[in-house]
Amino acid sequence: MIIITSYSINSYSLSYITSFTLCSPHLQPDRGAKRPKEEDGGDEPRAKQKTSSREALRYTAMGEPEDEDMEDKEKILEKLMDQDEVDPEVLVEKLVDEAMVKKMILTFEKRSYKNQELRIKFPDNPEKFMEAELDLNDIIQEMHVIATIPELYHLLVELNAVHSLLGLLTHIAIAVVDLLQELTDIDTLHESEEGAEVLIDALVRKGQVVALLVQNMERLDETVKEEADGVHNTLAIVENMAEFRPGLCTEAAQQGLMQWLLKRIKAKMPFDANKLYCSEILAILLQNNDSTRELLGELDGIDVLLQQLSVFKRHNPSTAEEQEMMENLFDALCSCLMLPANRDRFLRGEGLQLMNLMLRSKKLSRTSSLKVLDHGMIGPEGSDNCHKFVDILGLRTIFPLFMKTPKKMRKTGISDKEHEEHVCSIMASMLRNLKGQQRSRLLSKFTENDCEKVDRLMELHFKYLEAVQLADRRIEGEKHEMVRRGEILDDAMEDEFYLRRLDAGLFVLQLICYIMVEISSAGIPQLQQRVHQILNLRGGSVKAVRHIMREYAESIGDGKNEEYRQSEQKRIMELVENF
Repeated sequence: MIIITSYSINSYSLSYITSFTLCSPHLQPDRGAKRPKEEDGGDEPRAKQKTSSREALRYTAMGEPEDEDMEDKEKILEKLMDQDEVDPEVLVEKLVDEAMVKKMILTFEKRSYKNQELRIKFPDNPEKFMEAELDLNDIIQEMHVIATIPELYHLLVELNAVHSLLGLLTHIAIAVVDLLQELTDIDTLHESEEGAEVLIDALVRKGQVVALLVQNMERLDETVKEEADGVHNTLAIVENMAEFRPGLCTEAAQQGLMQWLLKRIKAKMPFDANKLYCSEILAILLQNNDSTRELLGELDGIDVLLQQLSVFKRHNPSTAEEQEMMENLFDALCSCLMLPANRDRFLRGEGLQLMNLMLRSKKLSRTSSLKVLDHGMIGPEGSDNCHKFVDILGLRTIFPLFMKTPKKMRKTGISDKEHEEHVCSIMASMLRNLKGQQRSRLLSKFTENDCEKVDRLMELHFKYLEAVQLADRRIEGEKHEMVRRGEILDDAMEDEFYLRRLDAGLFVLQLICYIMVEISSAGIPQLQQRVHQILNLRGGSVKAVRHIMREYAESIGDGKNEEYRQSEQKRIMELVENF
């Protein structure tokens, strides 16, 4: 049974409206006028006071209806209250319809206009427009109910409410941000794709919402709890819109968001939820997006990331949340290094030295620093980083990790396979990119201690060969069963099977085979003989290695540089023929 202690249409009240402080709009930004707390509203924590699109009973969105409408709505409510169980969704449908939303929006527009008029008339006397501001805040709170009916979002656009809301960010910022955060909740957006598209279009294309939100965050003082929550909700709006429309990331970054995020991340403030959220949004903006990666590089973002991560070379994160932030920053750095121009910035910012120190420090950052090195050294663009890594004695760091997977790696959540994949990828990148003296130093490592590194390489080869062969047998069995049932093996199914083979360890096996053929063709008889000797002893096959390498050559390349792909394929096939 849902019990409603009070129900008043004309005097709508909210328990979480806090006291209003008189202040001049010219001295500091207004954060939204709020009525004093009700006596029974109490001091509930803000976490419990947040508006929810599913708590329809907290908002009886009636606008300013006529007496007849009010009586009808009260009768419906009384009838529903007599039932043993009341579904809030049903209650909203009964109480809120298109006409009600239109009335609410028109009331909002009327109060917004009145507030604006009084502010212009009495700019230096807040007492004159305080009551109008409180009324405006009330109707904004009532409009939260619209978030339960996204199919009516088009009314917000058609009746110009979106434009008016964005215009209020300068003086009722917190209330507007709270409303926008709920309207753009990702679950709500997916309930009505059509309504969501209309709203997002109005916010982004016509309203330049991200630029306005960034300007608003610049004005907020995060030492004030309410305003810190306002920043958090603002970031939630960006995240919701980016998830619904990924293409928005580029535009958002260019409208000042990237610059604000970097500034907030490097601010000398205690670690808090907002810093964590900033790191998360930054990683989202950089994902699969060369435009935002380039922008971050131009804003000296690589240096900002390295400075923030440098804290963790000697100290572990103190909380799980701080560890999550550290991982977000590492992910952002890996994304940035996918852009060739950022590899040079990483090199000049002494990123290699920092990652090398982290690998040696044996802290939680070691796992992610290995991943960063992999991203920084891969491909022809990683050549300078490969040479520098050898110069800073990085071989002394990477080979112990190659010889044995540290047990502490598993404690950080990384599997043996992930660790071995990154280490083998770094080895393969160095063999591909190193020239002259640095290449000789790398190859000489494989001859040390009676070729123990070659023995470890062959051990990994048979480990992953067995895993891939097991996956292949299962896949062949599934294919046979599908053919027996008369099902068609289309390209999508073949792609799925290939991804399963990669997941079983095919990519790591390809990297290991590449290292095998590289060191065998290096002109050092000792290495070639050891590789073939172990292959023969354990029943391996040169033919199998060649087959794996041909498959690897066919799949090589990122689709951007066709010339590089063809030359690399040719080089790999020459290595295979000489194996």
